[in-house]
Amino acid sequence: MALTGSQILLESLKLEGVDTVFGYPGGAVINIYDDLYESSINHVLTRHEQAAVHAADGYARCTGKVGVAIATSGPGATNTVTGIATAYMDSIPMVIITGQVPTPLIGNDAFQEADMCGITRPCTKHNFLVKDIKDLAKTLKEAFYIARTGRPGPVLVDLPKDVQVATHEFSYPESVSLRGYKPTYSGNSRQIEKAAQMLLAARKPVLYVGGGVTLSSADSELLKLVEQTRIPVTTTLMAMAAFPQRHPLALGMLGMHGTFYANMAVTECDLLIAVGARFDDRVTGRIDSFAEKAKVIHVDIDPTSIRKNVEVDLPIVGDLKDVLGKLHGRLNQKPELVEDMVENTSEWRSMIDEWKERHPMTYRSAKSTIKPQFVIEKIAELTNDDAIITTEVGQHQMWTAQFFPFRQARTFLTSGGLGTMGFGLPSALGAQVAFPDRQVIDISGDGSFQMNSQELATLVQYKLPVKIAILNNNYLGMVRQWQQMFFDKRYSQTVMELPIDFIKLAEAYGATGLQATKVDEVEATIKKALETPGPVLMNFKVSREENVLPMVPAGKAIHEMVLAS
Repeated sequence: MALTGSQILLESLKLEGVDTVFGYPGGAVINIYDDLYESSINHVLTRHEQAAVHAADGYARCTGKVGVAIATSGPGATNTVTGIATAYMDSIPMVIITGQVPTPLIGNDAFQEADMCGITRPCTKHNFLVKDIKDLAKTLKEAFYIARTGRPGPVLVDLPKDVQVATHEFSYPESVSLRGYKPTYSGNSRQIEKAAQMLLAARKPVLYVGGGVTLSSADSELLKLVEQTRIPVTTTLMAMAAFPQRHPLALGMLGMHGTFYANMAVTECDLLIAVGARFDDRVTGRIDSFAEKAKVIHVDIDPTSIRKNVEVDLPIVGDLKDVLGKLHGRLNQKPELVEDMVENTSEWRSMIDEWKERHPMTYRSAKSTIKPQFVIEKIAELTNDDAIITTEVGQHQMWTAQFFPFRQARTFLTSGGLGTMGFGLPSALGAQVAFPDRQVIDISGDGSFQMNSQELATLVQYKLPVKIAILNNNYLGMVRQWQQMFFDKRYSQTVMELPIDFIKLAEAYGATGLQATKVDEVEATIKKALETPGPVLMNFKVSREENVLPMVPAGKAIHEMVLAS
């Protein structure tokens, strides 16, 4: 049957299992939107193209599916770039469809023309410009395959308007074979045996867990391995929900704003097992002193990530679900040796417990002002640690990682690699669309929230009951903290001098607005928000110059922490 290009696009999305797309129409995609009018695919109209991509990103992070966003050509397409770069840095599977001017006009500076393949080449896993309708179905099959396989990532498909209206017999490929792209899923048996031997010989082992564990849905395999070996676990920002943070072997986050005991454990360990992590500079601090006493095992599905930042003693390329499962199986065959290893590492765990007791993750409470950490603890308590939490980027993001005891995978959605302000609200929108019956909460700062505050309209239009908690200190808090600590309190352009009435803003969009200015109002405000139907914005007037601590200053080793202000 002959279909138009836009019809082929929508039929291909259905065959890929896509039930929801996020987007914003325009002239270069008007034919797609005309066919969407009668399609079974659910479309969510955001109020900005950047938000459409972040929403698709949030949808992908909490479901494990490929997120899909659509934007028109020119400024519509260029508005997607921040969202694409955010997904690329965090390895999120996405396909972004952008409209393009007709093929005869490409390169002629036509109205609303932009070279999206050129612009996004550095921040996509791959991108395509479809010039012939005969290639469209095959291209879409390849786009989804590339996005979801190996180390996931965003793929852009640029679709000229003449290709959208041309017709061709529709036939969707059953499989994909791309020369030069063959991800390795099965970990090498000999390397896994070596890892088992190194682990059994260790006296101070630490598991350093990154976002790859979530991406490969290997959280259950991770937990089995930890319960079997009793190895302490530290997680990156991207992996906070991949391991239950109330577990006695959980060390919390490591790195610049990591816990004292996580950073000390990595500094003193004799074996560091890095799984699905990329040794980011925010984690390692000064690279020459990072885990310098340890042998390093690095497990990752992306071979280019191994040895990129840190030299390793044992590389293992493979899917974490496969590798961790096989390692657990190997150790199951050596029960006496595992028992000996657990006994031999008991002193190490006791040392870590002492560090935890001496320097717990805490803050100074106050009766006169609301502490932001207290708000986060109350949100966790009143949601039974069971909500899907998104954040913007800044101090509130770090406090959430430090004080929210995540216990389920795919419940913490945050921009790690790119650090994108404005990510939290639209990603919460996407998560709520994916799970309409779950509680979704965006923890935000007053600066970040204003980056995409227009998405309140989307929440109201689609009756999405996202709750927003703004930790409002009338500062760009993280930059202000650096200015306080390292620039003699010269608060250059970080003071939000015009306080926004967020309650009126919420009400203007048709949402509910609540405010807490006193400590004893916090719990009641959160309870009321959770009980109120529809979207609710909570504005918490928090302690203005509260700092995120511990903190590793730039250029220092991770054991050189500032513990108190």
